[in-house]
Amino acid sequence: MKLTYAIKYVDDMSRAVKFYRDVLGLPLKFESPEWSEFATGETTLALHPSSKKNAPGSVELGFTVPDIAKFHHDVSAKGVYFS
Repeated sequence: MKLTYAIKYVDDMSRAVKFYRDVLGLPLKFESPEWSEFATGETTLALHPSSKKNAPGSVELGFTVPDIAKFHHDVSAKGVYFS
């Protein structure tokens, strides 16, 4: 399993991009009102607008696995719930 994405929900995309790019110095891959990404090595930092479901500052992690069906089966058996 490999962590490929860290998605942070923001309430102001422009302000958030400026912070990560200009203050922290992360290289910007691309910017749009709905999705922005930074080149951060093997794991991409992505920014997405906050919503009722995803409060500003909340984070989701995205993993890559070799066999999604097997992964789902194995971790479901360990009590992991998939929404």
